[in-house]
Amino acid sequence: MNEDQVRRRTGGRSARVREAVLGATAELIAEHGHARISIAQIAERSGVHQTSIYRRWRSTDAIVLELAVERLSATSVIPDTGTLRGDLVAYAHGAAASIEGPDGLALLQALVALPAGSADPGLDPRTVLAPRGRDLQDMLDRAVARGEPQLHLLDVLDGIVAPLYLRVLFRIGGIDEAYLDSLVVRTLAAAATD
Repeated sequence: MNEDQVRRRTGGRSARVREAVLGATAELIAEHGHARISIAQIAERSGVHQTSIYRRWRSTDAIVLELAVERLSATSVIPDTGTLRGDLVAYAHGAAASIEGPDGLALLQALVALPAGSADPGLDPRTVLAPRGRDLQDMLDRAVARGEPQLHLLDVLDGIVAPLYLRVLFRIGGIDEAYLDSLVVRTLAAAATD
């Protein structure tokens, strides 16, 4: 076996296991909700042995958290439109599409059900923001470098992300272009008064 063949194999099985487990978890959450799924069900659906799942994730909560991070990373693109307002509008559209997707509500409910302040910091729902949080901060830093007003990460979470999550959780609806634009306008206005 040559060096290129060895390199291609690295992570192959691990990636397939991860994909199978996350896919099975998403299906089970959509069918049953988070509270009613177990590692045994995930193992059966994914074809991955329970011990392999426990070794990597230790709980269904950890799998749900990783699934949420995966979904957010894949769907919430952090844009660079040239203006902070444009970036925030594009981000709001991506975030709305992510949580309004076919299993968005079920996944969001599963995230809310995760135990906050758990002994395992990997289970803290706030860590879902970590991979996107850095990218969001980069977007905000770009705006400052262009001479635009400084906005903080919590301003974006409080002004855009939280209202979207609440509307989806409480099935309020009305997440359209006008609503997303109003969230951005209010977020920018609130930041300007600080």
